[in-house]
Amino acid sequence: MARTRAKSDFGFPRWGGYGRDQDAATVQQCDAEGCTERGDHPARKSPFSNERWHFCETHAAEYNRNWDFFRSVSEEDARRFTDEADGSASGYARANPWSDGWGGAETDGVSRADRAAYDALDLDPGASTDEIKAQFRRLAKQYHPDRNPGDATARERFHAVRAAYDRLVPKTAKTGGSRR
Repeated sequence: MARTRAKSDFGFPRWGGYGRDQDAATVQQCDAEGCTERGDHPARKSPFSNERWHFCETHAAEYNRNWDFFRSVSEEDARRFTDEADGSASGYARANPWSDGWGGAETDGVSRADRAAYDALDLDPGASTDEIKAQFRRLAKQYHPDRNPGDATARERFHAVRAAYDRLVPKTAKTGGSRR
């Protein structure tokens, strides 16, 4: 009489036998010539193509450093693409956000983001770290959602005050150092 073997399916919580999910993983090799590393970083072959190279981290960095979006595109197609992206002729050349003080350029040594943070805390840009901390505590108590249940404007104001404090007071200053 033949002996019956136990099933490899042991039931809940294992719905299959041991080693059941250990299939071989497909590994893409780096497409750089002579490289045997894993190609975990896809990169476009050309601007309007869905084909991708697969590079290791080193070759992906090298490829991205030298990649030109308009290299394989005719000048006319490049001009049309930039006009469509911006919505106006020659708009691509004008779109230099750092040239006219947009988005973080400094005026009087204070960036716009810092100035907005000072405004959220109702402080002048020359305020010390201690003044910032004291004002933050006062405003946080005033607008905290626990003190103003159901008030959406108080909640938004609290989050703005918290974000301003996080921007103006570096982590080292929060633990006792000084900002200025």
